[in-house]
Amino acid sequence: MTNWLRQHRYALGAALVHLRRSPGGFLFNILVVAIALALPFAGVTLLDNVRPMSEQLSVDPEVSVFLRQDTPREQAQALASSLRQAVKDKQAKIIFTPREKALDQLRDKNGLADVLTTLGENPLPDSYVIKIDAFRNAQAGGDVDQLAEQLRSLPGVESVQVDSAWVKRLAALINVLRLALLILAATLGTVVVAVIFNTIRLQVLTQREEILVCKLIGATDNFIHRPFFYTGALLGLCAGAVALGAVALALHPLNQAIAEFARLYASEFQLTPLPPLAMAGLLALSAGLGLLGAMLSVQRHLSRMN
Repeated sequence: MTNWLRQHRYALGAALVHLRRSPGGFLFNILVVAIALALPFAGVTLLDNVRPMSEQLSVDPEVSVFLRQDTPREQAQALASSLRQAVKDKQAKIIFTPREKALDQLRDKNGLADVLTTLGENPLPDSYVIKIDAFRNAQAGGDVDQLAEQLRSLPGVESVQVDSAWVKRLAALINVLRLALLILAATLGTVVVAVIFNTIRLQVLTQREEILVCKLIGATDNFIHRPFFYTGALLGLCAGAVALGAVALALHPLNQAIAEFARLYASEFQLTPLPPLAMAGLLALSAGLGLLGAMLSVQRHLSRMN
């Protein structure tokens, strides 16, 4: 164990020595990789802020049940028991609206009184409004649809309308954004691996003679490879830290612009940085991408020296 630690300490020291020899090139590579990482990191930050807001959104959908015009009033009122049976597992309030009351409510709206007078007979049916307050997240929209399908099969029901479609659209939009971010992250992750691959390739070519001498005196492949692995991991780690810092700095001007928009909706929504655990995960991911690029480059170029 002591020997293993000593070997890795030496490899890390060798990597740091090489980086100190060409700090300008290392800093430039950090900048290039950080630019590639900044966009997906910003997307992760945005989704992390929007996801709790969408999941905690209070969703109180209303299901409107319209009866057939020829349904007798007694049968319409008796339908309330069937509706209560359908929503027995949910907290719901059932409101019956007679067609006469619905017509009066419609007549009270400006500009519609004269129009309704010309119609003669009341064109509105009896209806029920079911206010469901047991749903507190967007994912429950599917349960409302199942309830609507069940209500459509009741006798005397002409149509059923659900007003929670916007909730499902919000959930679908977030899923699309999540998929787009995943594709973007995969694409830019490939760019990061390619940049580090080329960086390590140049380093291998620069140290070619040194590597050959090490092989002549009996150095193992693992001994030669480790400093390059640490260089790639350090490059990815530093680039990830720079990308996270850039995203954190960009949140301040973004929040100033968002504040004006949020006030129009009586909201105090603001973007906040990722939690420490999420930041650590992104740093580990960026270091892993650097290590992957270094491993691919080393296996490709150092194998030719054997």
